[in-house]
Amino acid sequence: MPSSPNLIPTHSIYLSKSTNPYFNLSLEDWLFRHKAPNEPLLLLYRDDPCVVIGRNQNPWKETKWWWDGVSWNTNFSIHLPRTSFDRHMTAQVVLRAVCSLGIDATVNDRNDICVGKEKVSGSAYKIVSQRAYHHGTMLISTQLNTLGDLLHNTKDTMETKGVASVRSPVRNLQQFNRGVTHEAFVDAVVHEFSKEYGIRNVDGEVQIVSEASCRDIEYIQNGMSELPSWEWAYGQTPEFTYTVSQAFEWGTVTAKIRSKHGIILDCACSLSVADDSVSSMSAIQPGVVDSLNPQLKDIERALLNRRYGFVSAIEILKGLGINGMDDETGSGVRAAKDIALWLERIMNS
Repeated sequence: MPSSPNLIPTHSIYLSKSTNPYFNLSLEDWLFRHKAPNEPLLLLYRDDPCVVIGRNQNPWKETKWWWDGVSWNTNFSIHLPRTSFDRHMTAQVVLRAVCSLGIDATVNDRNDICVGKEKVSGSAYKIVSQRAYHHGTMLISTQLNTLGDLLHNTKDTMETKGVASVRSPVRNLQQFNRGVTHEAFVDAVVHEFSKEYGIRNVDGEVQIVSEASCRDIEYIQNGMSELPSWEWAYGQTPEFTYTVSQAFEWGTVTAKIRSKHGIILDCACSLSVADDSVSSMSAIQPGVVDSLNPQLKDIERALLNRRYGFVSAIEILKGLGINGMDDETGSGVRAAKDIALWLERIMNS
């Protein structure tokens, strides 16, 4: 399998040596847009631990904003002319590769690869002009408990206009055949792809690529710069509304936050205080309850036009004229800190 320092998209099969998701996604898009539109193409790669979601999905709805590392899975991408693209047929190519590894797999009605009722591979699709592709991930040895925690969604009160993921039980290929590796799966997919699309000189059609070999391809370099940016990752998030409530010792605050393209468009906060909370809080700090409603209005204004998920409690407090977390002066400061810390936490989780 030859390696070339100057990649041009004339081969049929590409294997990336890089595990950088920004590089691999940029490479995938470059191949998709620059390969001759009438020719089939296969790309295979692995990424460092990361979460990749669709452009029309909500990152705050789909994932938790932390992880301890998820083992690599393998990504495949089959590109075809739009006129001959059939997502069921491309799924069958991958299915045959999995079955050749001694695993009794099937394709479900969403064209996901399953073993029994459990999914081992999910898919996404893209169609642009004369070209279409089937992108998929194959679970080989992923830490499924960590993956499940990362993708576990508890934000039931977040209403989004984006596309929600379809939740499914998942398994690794190694749970059915401990001998399966990334390399074995890659070889099997290359073999089945070559048979399906009549590629005879397989070794001559395989191109091994790296970040170094693509250093002079401006399109890929621009993609690697763009993908980590806030504008790409969050700046096109579909509109959503998140309604949350929190009980404090002095009462309960409800916030309704509306965001579009990652920017907070408005926030409505309300306060409900029980009689015993009023007595308790007034004894601690006279007049604090009366001061809370004006402070909630100040908090609403402090959040307006800010980047959702990137506002700190200190920035919120500055909007109230409170100089940081150590400022203890003025009525209701403690309650304002409670609210600011809570809002920071719920927008960053």
